[in-house]
Amino acid sequence: MTASQRIERFSGLAHDVGTMLIVTSVLFMILGLAAIMEPFVAGYAVTLVVGWLLVAAGITHIISIMRRDDGGAIWHIAVGLTYIVAGGYCVMHPVIALAALTFLLAIVLFVEAGVDIVAYSAQRHESGAIWLLVNAAVTAMLGTLIAISWPSVSVLAIGTIVGINLLTTGFSRLMLGIAARRITA
Repeated sequence: MTASQRIERFSGLAHDVGTMLIVTSVLFMILGLAAIMEPFVAGYAVTLVVGWLLVAAGITHIISIMRRDDGGAIWHIAVGLTYIVAGGYCVMHPVIALAALTFLLAIVLFVEAGVDIVAYSAQRHESGAIWLLVNAAVTAMLGTLIAISWPSVSVLAIGTIVGINLLTTGFSRLMLGIAARRITA
């Protein structure tokens, strides 16, 4: 393969990646708007999804001990049952669980902001990378707003904050997708 063929192949790949980033960014922004318009419904849905995921994780954890030979079966069963009970509580009492998830969301947003800062530092010389830093700043600000107002904002915070985060994430990915497509121009 000649150098020009490799460049042409890379150019096509960059164009395809850019297109996929643009498509996914539009989906992020649509979901973000929906969550902002109906924050309680979005928060309720997030709580139910988390609850069912915890139940599934607990069941999977318990089933996995059948494949292990390293001992500690009682410990693994206890952890699996804890997941199942926590998930069941989220499913049966989603509004109450929403308060705990709201606080957890603040922590997750701080972690996401840190990851975006690391991603920016690794890509800071790339076109459009500044949007990772913008997303990190907005995400950290949202985490701070939740932490300051918790628990009084629990009913609306998950949907609203997740919606805003989805919008900013979608916008930052849109800018990265546009930058990737410009490579091919």
